[in-house]
This record gives sequence, C-alpha cells and structure tokens, in this order.
Amino acid sequence: MSESSASAMPKDATVKKPVAHTPLEDLVAVLAGTLLISFGLALYKQTGILTGGTAGISFLLHYASGYSFGMIFFVINLPFYVLSFKRMGWSFTWRTFAGVLLISAFSELHSRLLFAGAGNQFSSVNPFYIALIGGLIMGVGFIALFRHRTSLGGINIVALYLQDRYGWRAGWVLMAVDVCIVLSALLVVAPERVAASVVGAVTINLLIGMNHRPGRYTGF
Repeated sequence: MSESSASAMPKDATVKKPVAHTPLEDLVAVLAGTLLISFGLALYKQTGILTGGTAGISFLLHYASGYSFGMIFFVINLPFYVLSFKRMGWSFTWRTFAGVLLISAFSELHSRLLFAGAGNQFSSVNPFYIALIGGLIMGVGFIALFRHRTSLGGINIVALYLQDRYGWRAGWVLMAVDVCIVLSALLVVAPERVAASVVGAVTINLLIGMNHRPGRYTGF
C-alpha cells in the first residue's frame, strides 16, 4: 500500500474479523427462531393461511389428509438432508435436522396449549392482518436461524447454498419459490386466503432479503 493511500485511511480503521458464535448463542438462537416460526405457522394454520416451502406443502397435505402438520413437515424434509450434507456440510445438516424437529414439536405444542378449543374463532379475524403479523414473526425467526447456520430444510437449503456460492440473496430466491407454491393452492383454498398467503410470503422473504445478505453479517 502506498503512503498516500495509507494516509487517506482513517487512523482508527481496522479490519474486523468474523466473531464465532458460542454453542450457547447457537442454542438460544435456534430455540428462539424455531419458537417464533412455529408460532407464526400456528397462527396461519388457525386462520387457514398457507406459506411457502415444505411448510406450505405440509399445510396442503394436512388440510387434505387430516394428519398432523408437525409429522408431515418432519417426514417431508427427510430427503433434503442428503443435499444439505453434500452441499453445506455436516454441521449445517445436523442443525437443520434439529431445527425441523423443533418446529414439528413446537407446532404441536402451540396447537395443544394455545389454540386448543379455539375452534372457528379465528375465522372472523382479518386474514391479511394475520398474514402480515405472522409473516413478520416468522421472518425474524428465519433470520435468527440463518445467521446461526441453521435452516428448515427444503428450499431453504437451496436458497442458502445459492447465496453462499453465487451471492444470490436467499430472501429473493425464497420469495419467488414461495409465491409460486402459494398460488398453486388456488385449486384447494379460497382465493381470499390465497391472497393473504401471498402477503405473508412476501412479508417473510422481504424481511429476510433486506436483513440477511452477503457482507451484512459477519458472525458464523
């Protein structure tokens, strides 16, 4: 570096190295993130709103079959662990497995403790309001997971790989896929609920796209 360029730099300028998360920080982030996401999903479930990714597919299968959402969500993510292991490594894969397992468990917990006996009470709530609030809650939860090298399987794995490998923002990739999945639900869900679902998908992924991108966060 030349003297002129060195003198142009601020005297207090330093190159900050990424600070590794401690195991406790990872644990707290994964628990908090999965609690937030599962709560948002529980709100969507009670209101009849869909979301994208494997969660959206799980919702459709849940509505069609009556089987537990948590069980379907856990099973449908199993094939994606192979891709995760090959592309993202063992550490990312076991964290993702733990995240999916916690979402499945917490989803059942919310249904039993918070919404037991709620019946159709949520049918009168404005679905667009629930889509917005639930989307914000889940968006924050996803950011917490992504920043601690954890995903919820499915397209999350692909989106994070594309961001790490090519710099494509995970939020934009997820938004494109999620909107397509939600729109496909027009065959089985009322148009108003589908429109609210699109609002929710855009809210979630807009929050992720703006706050989780290459160079924005240096922890690992």
